[in-house]
Amino acid sequence: MRSFIVMQGETYEEDKDLGIIWSPIYDKAGLEPHFWSRMKQVKKGDLIFHYVKGAIVAISIAQSDCREEVKPVLFRLQTEEKGHVVQTTYYPLEIPFIIRDFWQEIHPLLPAKYSAFQDDASGNSGYLYPCSEEMTLTFSRIIRSLNKKNEEQQLSLSIDDIQQTNPLFSLLDRIDVQVKMHLQQEQSHFLEQQRTLWQERCPICDIHLPALMQATHAKPIKDSLLEEKNDPYNGILLCANHAILYEEGLITFDGSGRLHISQQIDPEDYSKFQLVQNKKIKIHPENKSYFRWHKRYHFHP
Repeated sequence: MRSFIVMQGETYEEDKDLGIIWSPIYDKAGLEPHFWSRMKQVKKGDLIFHYVKGAIVAISIAQSDCREEVKPVLFRLQTEEKGHVVQTTYYPLEIPFIIRDFWQEIHPLLPAKYSAFQDDASGNSGYLYPCSEEMTLTFSRIIRSLNKKNEEQQLSLSIDDIQQTNPLFSLLDRIDVQVKMHLQQEQSHFLEQQRTLWQERCPICDIHLPALMQATHAKPIKDSLLEEKNDPYNGILLCANHAILYEEGLITFDGSGRLHISQQIDPEDYSKFQLVQNKKIKIHPENKSYFRWHKRYHFHP
């Protein structure tokens, strides 16, 4: 199951009544914008968050793979324009959640590219955007907390009763289980790949102790396309201390494998962290583009 955020406005009510999401294929210049082309990635069973006027107002589950067809209509004249359409089952939220109200939690999860939201918490123009597993779980938790409070106030039921009487919570439970299971499987597989590629040693300090080793992405998952996220060369095996420094952007490697250290770390502390400025490690050629991305976008000089 993959997750997406669809940016809807005046089309929301009609699309909800039709049980679909729909986009054109080409713009006026004959080009295919990424936010329309992404519709082709949607498969049956995928999760969609519906954004309207600053808030997530519904979630839906795709009931079909994306296909091309003329958009069905309820309230307007039929057109002959073909587009991308996905059949969905909508679950409107009794209490929508306003993105701006939870911005401190959401902002760190935004991808560097193809984000549904701008830095000021407003929605981007366009239609369909990717939603990472971490953001999916965050959205699920927020939706659950807001709507659970509403159910408690209205029905005075126990938590168990609420989950049994409201299909939204049963759906969120299934989503959470699937996403967490998928994350665990991917993390376990990625760790094994990194252990093989890096001979189970930290290339910075040469520690060889499995319990201390962590696999970390060079281009973070939230910023990666599906093929990049699953690429074993988009990562490095480091000891726990160096993995945290790398994930926080306090150290990085360039395309030749040279170590760069952030000015936020006092040079007097280099020895404490077993860091040597410009130390060169042996990397795989396929690592280069990912390491360069990390240095350019994730590193804090």
